[in-house]
Amino acid sequence: MDSRAHVVLDDADIGRAIRRIAHEIVERARGSESLILLGIPTRGVALAHRIADAVAAIEGTEVPVGSLDITLYRDDLRMRPARALEPTTIPAGGVDDKVVVLVDDVLFSGRTIRAALDALNDVGRPSAVQLAVLVDRGHRQLPIRPDYVGKNLPTSLTEQVRVEVAEVDGADQVTILGEPQ
Repeated sequence: MDSRAHVVLDDADIGRAIRRIAHEIVERARGSESLILLGIPTRGVALAHRIADAVAAIEGTEVPVGSLDITLYRDDLRMRPARALEPTTIPAGGVDDKVVVLVDDVLFSGRTIRAALDALNDVGRPSAVQLAVLVDRGHRQLPIRPDYVGKNLPTSLTEQVRVEVAEVDGADQVTILGEPQ
């Protein structure tokens, strides 16, 4: 691990955050009947599946999970290197008249979520859209706020937040990488 990296959430912390978010989602929705979770690739998809599993443990019913690739909806396409498109998978029955919970790993400027809202608009018309993030690090550039947060991590603009999930990275942890000394 980088000597400037500081672990702020370990696997147990992430598990607790996921369970808390699941309880908050169920409480706000008054059950799970109308819910759909859409993860934003890459790590948001893994987190969405974990939240769905936690909701199923609470409610005893499966919650549909999909993924929503936002690559072509980003406003910084020409400023970043090209990246491969990820699949968009919408659960059977679509999103119309459902409560869609977008799931992402880190909320920073809000631009990814703005892109996700644009992408979702092309998929259907939910009755409501909510946002669940594992980490909210602040520094918003758009008026977007999460409905469910695993951990608020105030950071400087020069720091990086790295979320690792076992499904993608082989381990569960959140680290903050500081600027070089």
